[in-house]
Amino acid sequence: MATKQSISLAFLVMLVMVMGSDAGGIAIYWGQNGNEGTLAETCATGNYEFVNIAFLPTFGNGQTPMINLAGHCDPYTNGCTGLSSDIKSCQAKGIKVMLSIGGGAGSYYLTSKEDARQVATYLWNNFLGGHSSSRPLGPAVLDGIDFDIEGGTNQHWDDLARFLSAYSKQGRKVYLTAAPQCPFPDAWVGGALKTGLFDYVWVQFYNNPPCQYSSGDAVNLEDAWKQWTSSIPAGKIFLGLPASPAAAGSGFVPVPDLTSTVLPAIKGSAKYGGVMLWSKYYDDQSGYSKAIKSHV
Repeated sequence: MATKQSISLAFLVMLVMVMGSDAGGIAIYWGQNGNEGTLAETCATGNYEFVNIAFLPTFGNGQTPMINLAGHCDPYTNGCTGLSSDIKSCQAKGIKVMLSIGGGAGSYYLTSKEDARQVATYLWNNFLGGHSSSRPLGPAVLDGIDFDIEGGTNQHWDDLARFLSAYSKQGRKVYLTAAPQCPFPDAWVGGALKTGLFDYVWVQFYNNPPCQYSSGDAVNLEDAWKQWTSSIPAGKIFLGLPASPAAAGSGFVPVPDLTSTVLPAIKGSAKYGGVMLWSKYYDDQSGYSKAIKSHV
């Protein structure tokens, strides 16, 4: 029989866990620089709750889908299947690992609803819970798909989201995330985000002067944040930032400004999920995530 003391201790632990769940997390992009350490090392830092493997930049319109992980591995020789054990080690730590499709430079667009269905089937069989003899990252089952759509057309991303989401009925949830630009609505995935199927949306508040932070002035960012959090039916919204000044053309927020001005202004929102950073390579250079983690 449990003592009163052990019951109250268990209650306290539960309370801390429940209260802690409101705290934000950090999402990171990994995969576009061979000098950023392994995926397993990325997760072992303890700084991140989400890792987006970047990218699958070629798909749709009948193209053979192809991942590109820069200097990490060669997909043309099945050289990326070894990542499977890294993915599993990340997931064992409670970190969600997504495959990011699209990116700033790629050859991707969807020509029809049927094209979207075929891409969803490919993603399910090759990266999620389905089966294929040619899984590029090996047998590990990723947690979901990240839409980093920055080109092509704005058509049929809603269809792709619906087809992918439907696979959740097969027993394991397929998480959907997206990385729209901060001008609202996003030119590429604005329509898809209206479906309400996205769990996490990390809005890119950089390379977009009208809605990003600029030295000492957070008004534009705050206004855009309010618009995003009040208009998008998503689980949580994240503040997407460059991890160092070199990571983007504009929009870097120095750590003191982020912790004293920006985060206090946006954390009150019920939709606040945390901070997304581009990318692991730049975070290694700056130590940004480590510096902000206790404030996020």
